[in-house]
This record gives sequence, structure tokens and C-alpha cells, in this order.
Amino acid sequence: MLARFPVLFLAFTSALAPSIGLSARTGVGSGLQAAAPAAASAKIWEGRNAEFEAYIRAAEIDHLDDIPLGVTKPKRAFLKPGGLVESVAWKALPPSRQTGYWESYKSEIAAYELDKLLGIDMVPVAVEKRWKGQTAAAILWVSPVRPWKEVQALPKPLKWNRQAILMKMFDNLIGNPDRNMGNLIVDADWNLFLIDHSRAFVVTKDLPVKMEHIDRDVWKRMLALDEATLTAALGQWVDRGGIRAVVARRDKMKAAIDILIKNSSEAAVFAR
Repeated sequence: MLARFPVLFLAFTSALAPSIGLSARTGVGSGLQAAAPAAASAKIWEGRNAEFEAYIRAAEIDHLDDIPLGVTKPKRAFLKPGGLVESVAWKALPPSRQTGYWESYKSEIAAYELDKLLGIDMVPVAVEKRWKGQTAAAILWVSPVRPWKEVQALPKPLKWNRQAILMKMFDNLIGNPDRNMGNLIVDADWNLFLIDHSRAFVVTKDLPVKMEHIDRDVWKRMLALDEATLTAALGQWVDRGGIRAVVARRDKMKAAIDILIKNSSEAAVFAR
């Protein structure tokens, strides 16, 4: 696992500006060949969220394997074979301060639920699950994928830029200080997946990353968020202070976007 520092985060996201890429902090699937036409998507839960959520909650865990990455020591939980899902990342992080950061498995689930609410569909399915007296976030293991470092230099399709824009918007909204080369992964169809959000949803109102372009449709959905809506969707996972901080960061994003438009134009800021 790569070290996680704000300077690294800012440098990394700046490097992604022209073309966006991913990698994985809590689990990377098997490698891929170079992307080809009609490549298979690893976004197997698309349009089937409820089915995957229910299965992961109910499925029996066969065994856990260590993951040789990650300062929070996540594990890979293999479910009983023959079902809808082979394995999940297992993050048993009770809300607490660890290694100088606030960490919580609940933030992983909140990130998925907010991604779903906004229709971004870049965060893999994550649910709460209990096994052998331990409560954790069980996060769908996405495979096959490659880490950012393997695709960084490759030519990328047009949809890559929109995904990079959405990543920055989402990280600012949830206050995620931890986006780096170790937690971005990409499949053969050039879908970008966002993983590892255990440090997000804290009460800071700072925006972790500079935005240059905005997705208009998702921004409209962000603007529509209020405390009541967020509480209904995330209240089980994020306390009142964390939810109010989401609203405050959204308002701060609006101020930053207004400045971008003032200094250029609305057409230049909003991606088509």
C-alpha cells in the first residue's frame, strides 16, 4: 500500500487531469490484456444493485485471506462457491482514530450509498456484514482489473475524462483525502472504479482536490442534496456532523465552480 499524504493526493489528481486513471488500495483483481473492442465490463452489479447487496449480506463466508497491501490491513473474504459473488474485500474498521486518521468501515458503505443516490456508479457494492463476532464493510471484489500504474501511459477512450471529472467531484463532496495510485482500478472496458473510502465523511469542510471541469448532470443532483435527503440515505452510516459537512462541502464546491465560470465561461467549465 502506498503512503497516503495530501501532497501525494494533489500531485496525483493533477497528473490525472488530461486523462484519468485508477488503481486499488484494498484489492486488485487479476491482470488484463490490452483493452479490445467489446471488452467485458467488470461492473457486473450495474442495474442489479439490490440483488448483489442482498446476496453479499446473506452469503456464507468460506474463509479470509490476507491482502498484502493497505495500512488498515483489509482482508479478502471468499464466499461459499457457486453463488453470485466469489469474494469481497473485508474491512473491519470500527469508527476510531488510527495512524493519525479517523477510520470507519461505515464510511465505505456511505460512499457506495451516496454514489448510488447520485447515479455515478463508480463505487462497488458495499454492505454491512457480520461474521464470527466481527462487523465489517463487505465490498464487492471487482475483477478482472488493473491498477493505475499499469494503464497510466496507455491511450484512453473519451469516457475516461468524464470519469476523472466525476472522481474529483465525488471526493470533494465526501471529503476524501486519500485518493492515490493505490486505490484506483480500471477494467478492460475502461471503467474506472473508486475504492477505499474509510477516511471520508469526516467533519472537515476542506475540499481535497482542485476541480477544473464539472459534469453538469451529476452537479445538478449534488445541488439538490439537503440534510434531510442525506440523512435518509446515509444516516445509518454517517452522523449529523458528517452529513452537515457534506452539505457544507457542496456549498464550497458551488463557490469554487462559480469562480471557474466567472474566470472563463459556463461552456468551458461544464463537460459535454
